[in-house]
Formats: sequence, C-alpha cells, structure tokens
Amino acid sequence: MPELKGWFRENSTLAYFLFAQTVVLAGAGASTLAYFTKLENRVSTMETRGAQYTVARMDDMKLSIARLEQSIEKNEDQIKLIREVMTRKLNINP
Repeated sequence: MPELKGWFRENSTLAYFLFAQTVVLAGAGASTLAYFTKLENRVSTMETRGAQYTVARMDDMKLSIARLEQSIEKNEDQIKLIREVMTRKLNINP
C-alpha cells in the first residue's frame, strides 16, 4: 500500500490525465448514444409517416413551381409587349 501511495505521488499528473481522459470518453460515448437515439427516432417517425407525407410535400412543391413558371411566362409576355411598343414608337428594328 505505501508503494502505491508513493507511485501515485510521483505520477499524480499522469493519474489525473488518465482520469480526465476517462471522463471525456464517457461523455463522448453518452453524446454518441444520444445522437443515435435521436436519429433512430427521426427514422422511425419518417417510416411511420410513410411515403404519403413525402409525396404530398412533393406535390405541393410542384404546384408552387408551376405557379412560379406561369408568373415568369406572364412577365416575359409583358416585357415582350413593352419592348414591341417601345421599338415601334422609336422606329427601331431589333
């Protein structure tokens, strides 16, 4: 026992370092476990909702894109009309 106390006094820095390293590794393990638990929960939620939820979201996006495309076409037509009127008034042939 006195030899162990002597060794600890001589190598206390090493002992504290090893203890701190053990604490850090335990914390990293707990963090990793929490991350994978959260990930599994997300995957389970997505599997529960199923493809219907995803398809519905995709359909909403497609409708939104179609509306934007119609708006763009309408704006392009208006720009063409303005350009035609302006070039007629200026007698410029494009």
